[in-house]
Amino acid sequence: MFTQPLEHTEAASIADRDTLRKRESGVTDSSPMRLRMEDMIKSKQKEIIAALEALDPSHKFRTDTWSRPNGGGGISCVLQGGSVFEKAGVNTSIVYGTLPRPAIQKMRVNHKALDPDVDSLEFFAAGLSLVLHPQNPMAPTVHLNYRYFETMDKDGVCNAWWFGGGTDLTPSYLFDEDAIHFHRTIKDACDKHDRAYYPRFKSWCDKYFHIPHRHESRGIGGIFFDDLDEEEKDQEQLFSFIKDCLGAFLPSYMPLIEKRRDMPYTELQKDWQQLRRGRYVEFNLVHDRGTAFGLQTPGARVESILMSLPLTARWMYMHEPDKNSREERLLSILKSPVDWV
Repeated sequence: MFTQPLEHTEAASIADRDTLRKRESGVTDSSPMRLRMEDMIKSKQKEIIAALEALDPSHKFRTDTWSRPNGGGGISCVLQGGSVFEKAGVNTSIVYGTLPRPAIQKMRVNHKALDPDVDSLEFFAAGLSLVLHPQNPMAPTVHLNYRYFETMDKDGVCNAWWFGGGTDLTPSYLFDEDAIHFHRTIKDACDKHDRAYYPRFKSWCDKYFHIPHRHESRGIGGIFFDDLDEEEKDQEQLFSFIKDCLGAFLPSYMPLIEKRRDMPYTELQKDWQQLRRGRYVEFNLVHDRGTAFGLQTPGARVESILMSLPLTARWMYMHEPDKNSREERLLSILKSPVDWV
């Protein structure tokens, strides 16, 4: 009897095994954190998009679902040319890959749990990113990103992990009550977990979103943090913190866009908004670590990475706002960050 020889088959990748596990068992509280984080951010993405589309029922997000050759993928949801938002993007991204030895050595500065003697490590990264650029210059731009990173052995067992993220507000015209509401809502979410979090992460945000060549901040801040691992709190506590921060987004921002979306404005005020968006572009392309990391990742989806950029922006040579104007006041606050709560 003729017997067909068995073909050599490679062991299933961690991404393939995770896909099988999700299909067979779903995602539960006992699932690996990487699967729980992926499940949570995809759920939040749907919730946020539903709320944003309710503001402008005549315009819907375009949804692109894409996959990566080495495992993972993402869902990019972008709205352009709406009546409320000139451009809005709400993206989730899931990445499986391999860290080379130089990258491991660099990460060990902040994560001593990483093995310094291996030539490579498997890694997983998941994140939800959001940027909303309203049409009305009285309504503020907002940014949000929450992410999780872990390294694994060949069997998919986690050996190092950390969380990062934050959210920040970028108005073209400052309404103090909006700034206070935004910061207070975020502070309430932080205070549920650690009363030191808000002042610590607010200061970190002010430093991170600084534009050195302009000597000013991109916006009026919020919170920013990175590399929160077992030296900060245990994994469950930090996951709970991330979920509460994400849960605070809609309460922090929706009242502002609902209040400002239909306010009257002049052509000169629209021009000022375009100038401030130019500053937004400068920071994102020159200084933002997330943009740089994304563009340097093999197989990067450039359109998703650059969805944070506004549809339109403006640069004027040697522009200065009028004395004692609202524009001048905003600029003075961007040069010297304020404690809003």
